[in-house]
Amino acid sequence: MPTHPLWNRFEVPTLDEIEAARVGARAAAPVVVVEPDPAWAEAFAVVAGRLREALDQRALGIEHVGSTAVPGLRAKPVIDVDLTVAHSGAEDEWLPDLERAGFTLRVREPEWEEHRMVRGEGPRCNVHVFSVGAREPRRHLMFRDWLRTHPEDRDAYGALKCDLADRGFADGMLYNNAKAGFVYDLYERIFAADPEHDHEPQGR
Repeated sequence: MPTHPLWNRFEVPTLDEIEAARVGARAAAPVVVVEPDPAWAEAFAVVAGRLREALDQRALGIEHVGSTAVPGLRAKPVIDVDLTVAHSGAEDEWLPDLERAGFTLRVREPEWEEHRMVRGEGPRCNVHVFSVGAREPRRHLMFRDWLRTHPEDRDAYGALKCDLADRGFADGMLYNNAKAGFVYDLYERIFAADPEHDHEPQGR
């Protein structure tokens, strides 16, 4: 059965795995989803500028991803950014400079492509740090670009996000778990439509 090179099996993190990945204390806050804001593009530009100033040439890639990167999509008002560095697991090579620039490490997941996530404010942002060659940033770009060009899927995703927010989630990671089935199913369609690779969709 052919599978796309960026395919992942359907998995949802357990509560123990979520807690193990957290760095620092979590402040419970309700998940809020708002109407799309054209200012999100400029907010990303501000974050990208701070990252480039902090890391200079060590910032090998900076991409606006997630829902705020899709015009017309309702989202949490948090800018998601993928930052590529040489070795995300080598925190001493990039984290101290990001901390001096006002970012705080919040997630460490060595088993998931050495993913790290730092959080910033003004604008509020989550910066996902990966190494060169990581698969996940490429998945993020495919997902973003699909939603930018498929308004029916964009609107269905936005409706799901609003419904979940209305249920009163107070933890962003559990909110993400609740979206996981929709996201997986959409990736299956994205991969099947990719003209560069064969993919036979697989159930969860």
